[in-house]
Amino acid sequence: MGRRKVEIKRIENKSSRQVSFCKRRNGLMEKARQLSILCDSSVALLIVSSTGKLYSSSSGDSKLEETNGDNISIESLISLEEQFKTALSVTRARKNELMMELVKTLQEKEKMLRAENQVLVSQLTKMEGKRFLETEYERAMSPENSSGNNPPETLPLLK
Repeated sequence: MGRRKVEIKRIENKSSRQVSFCKRRNGLMEKARQLSILCDSSVALLIVSSTGKLYSSSSGDSKLEETNGDNISIESLISLEEQFKTALSVTRARKNELMMELVKTLQEKEKMLRAENQVLVSQLTKMEGKRFLETEYERAMSPENSSGNNPPETLPLLK
Protein backbone atom coordinates (compact mmCIF):
# COMPACT_ATOMS: atom_id res chain seq x y z
CA MET A 1 0.00 0.00 0.00
CA GLY A 2 1.52 3.31 -1.07
CA ARG A 3 1.02 6.87 -0.09
CA ARG A 4 -2.01 8.66 -1.41
CA LYS A 5 -1.51 11.46 -3.89
CA VAL A 6 -2.14 14.90 -2.42
CA GLU A 7 -3.90 17.39 -4.63
CA ILE A 8 -1.80 20.55 -4.86
CA LYS A 9 -4.11 23.44 -4.02
CA ARG A 10 -4.38 26.05 -1.29
CA ILE A 11 -5.45 24.65 2.08
CA GLU A 12 -8.43 26.71 3.25
CA ASN A 13 -8.34 25.82 6.96
CA LYS A 14 -5.82 28.19 8.59
CA SER A 15 -4.63 25.80 11.32
CA SER A 16 -4.28 22.90 8.86
CA ARG A 17 -2.38 25.20 6.51
CA GLN A 18 0.00 26.21 9.33
CA VAL A 19 0.58 22.57 10.36
CA SER A 20 1.24 21.59 6.74
CA PHE A 21 3.63 24.55 6.31
CA CYS A 22 5.65 23.57 9.40
CA LYS A 23 5.88 19.90 8.41
CA ARG A 24 6.79 20.63 4.79
CA ARG A 25 9.28 23.35 5.81
CA ASN A 26 11.06 20.94 8.15
CA GLY A 27 11.02 18.22 5.47
CA LEU A 28 12.44 20.61 2.87
CA MET A 29 15.22 21.68 5.24
CA GLU A 30 16.04 18.04 5.96
CA LYS A 31 16.20 17.27 2.22
CA ALA A 32 18.53 20.24 1.67
CA ARG A 33 20.79 18.98 4.48
CA GLN A 34 20.80 15.46 3.00
CA LEU A 35 21.62 16.79 -0.47
CA SER A 36 24.52 18.75 0.97
CA ILE A 37 25.93 15.69 2.75
CA LEU A 38 25.33 13.12 0.00
CA CYS A 39 26.61 15.22 -2.89
CA ASP A 40 29.23 17.19 -0.93
CA SER A 41 27.69 20.42 -2.17
CA SER A 42 26.88 23.79 -0.70
CA VAL A 43 23.16 24.33 -0.26
CA ALA A 44 21.36 27.45 0.90
CA LEU A 45 17.62 27.55 1.51
CA LEU A 46 15.42 30.57 2.24
CA ILE A 47 11.73 30.21 3.09
CA VAL A 48 9.42 33.15 3.73
CA SER A 49 6.10 32.33 5.41
CA SER A 50 2.81 34.04 4.60
CA THR A 51 3.29 36.15 7.75
CA GLY A 52 6.65 37.36 6.45
CA LYS A 53 8.81 35.31 8.83
CA LEU A 54 12.10 34.23 7.28
CA TYR A 55 13.49 30.70 7.70
CA SER A 56 16.94 29.92 6.39
CA SER A 57 19.24 26.95 6.23
CA SER A 58 22.71 26.58 4.81
CA SER A 59 25.29 23.86 4.68
CA GLY A 60 28.73 24.40 6.12
CA ASP A 61 29.75 27.71 7.62
CA SER A 62 27.12 30.38 7.43
CA LYS A 63 29.70 33.12 7.77
CA LEU A 64 31.21 34.96 4.83
CA GLU A 65 33.88 33.06 3.00
CA GLU A 66 37.31 34.60 3.10
CA THR A 67 38.60 35.50 -0.31
CA ASN A 68 42.10 36.13 -1.46
CA GLY A 69 42.57 39.91 -1.63
CA ASP A 70 44.91 39.59 -4.62
CA ASN A 71 42.05 38.59 -6.91
CA ILE A 72 39.82 41.58 -6.10
CA SER A 73 40.18 44.94 -7.81
CA ILE A 74 40.41 48.21 -5.89
CA GLU A 75 37.05 49.29 -7.31
CA SER A 76 35.43 46.12 -5.98
CA LEU A 77 37.01 46.64 -2.56
CA ILE A 78 35.86 50.27 -2.44
CA SER A 79 32.37 49.21 -3.48
CA LEU A 80 32.33 46.48 -0.84
CA GLU A 81 33.52 48.95 1.80
CA GLU A 82 30.72 51.36 0.87
CA GLN A 83 28.18 48.56 1.09
CA PHE A 84 29.47 47.68 4.57
CA LYS A 85 29.31 51.33 5.63
CA THR A 86 25.75 51.62 4.36
CA ALA A 87 24.72 48.39 6.07
CA LEU A 88 26.39 49.53 9.28
CA SER A 89 24.67 52.92 9.25
CA VAL A 90 21.28 51.30 8.58
CA THR A 91 21.90 48.84 11.41
CA ARG A 92 22.95 51.60 13.81
CA ALA A 93 19.93 53.73 12.87
CA ARG A 94 17.58 50.82 13.53
CA LYS A 95 19.35 50.06 16.81
CA ASN A 96 19.01 53.71 17.89
CA GLU A 97 15.34 53.70 16.90
CA LEU A 98 14.70 50.57 18.98
CA MET A 99 16.66 51.99 21.92
CA MET A 100 14.66 55.24 21.81
CA GLU A 101 11.40 53.26 21.75
CA LEU A 102 12.62 51.25 24.73
CA VAL A 103 13.58 54.41 26.64
CA LYS A 104 10.17 55.94 25.89
CA THR A 105 8.39 52.79 27.05
CA LEU A 106 10.45 52.66 30.24
CA GLN A 107 9.78 56.35 30.94
CA GLU A 108 6.04 55.77 30.54
CA LYS A 109 6.27 52.77 32.86
CA GLU A 110 8.22 54.83 35.40
CA LYS A 111 5.56 57.57 35.24
CA MET A 112 2.79 55.02 35.83
CA LEU A 113 4.68 53.44 38.73
CA ARG A 114 5.32 56.84 40.33
CA ALA A 115 1.61 57.70 40.07
CA GLU A 116 0.67 54.33 41.53
CA ASN A 117 3.20 54.85 44.31
CA GLN A 118 1.68 58.25 45.16
CA VAL A 119 -1.80 56.72 45.34
CA LEU A 120 -0.55 53.94 47.61
CA VAL A 121 1.29 56.41 49.86
CA SER A 122 -1.84 58.55 50.24
CA GLN A 123 -3.95 55.46 50.98
CA LEU A 124 -1.41 54.28 53.54
CA THR A 125 -1.31 57.71 55.17
CA LYS A 126 -5.11 57.75 55.45
CA MET A 127 -5.14 54.23 56.88
CA GLU A 128 -2.42 55.04 59.41
CA GLY A 129 -4.25 58.22 60.42
CA LYS A 130 -7.50 56.32 60.98
CA ARG A 131 -5.67 53.58 62.87
CA PHE A 132 -3.98 56.18 65.10
CA LEU A 133 -7.32 57.87 65.87
CA GLU A 134 -8.98 54.51 66.56
CA THR A 135 -6.24 53.39 68.98
CA GLU A 136 -6.29 56.73 70.78
CA TYR A 137 -10.08 56.55 71.08
CA GLU A 138 -9.93 52.95 72.34
CA ARG A 139 -7.25 53.89 74.88
CA ALA A 140 -9.28 56.85 76.06
CA MET A 141 -12.44 54.75 76.38
CA SER A 142 -10.74 51.79 78.05
CA PRO A 143 -12.02 50.81 81.54
CA GLU A 144 -8.77 51.78 83.26
CA ASN A 145 -9.15 55.40 82.07
CA SER A 146 -12.84 55.58 82.99
CA SER A 147 -12.43 54.68 86.67
CA GLY A 148 -13.98 57.18 89.02
CA ASN A 149 -15.53 60.44 87.92
CA ASN A 150 -12.75 61.40 85.52
CA PRO A 151 -14.10 62.12 82.05
CA PRO A 152 -12.20 60.46 79.19
CA GLU A 153 -9.22 62.39 78.00
CA THR A 154 -9.74 64.21 74.72
CA LEU A 155 -7.92 62.99 71.69
CA PRO A 156 -4.53 64.64 71.11
CA LEU A 157 -5.63 65.90 67.72
CA LEU A 158 -8.64 67.66 69.21
CA LYS A 159 -6.67 69.56 71.90
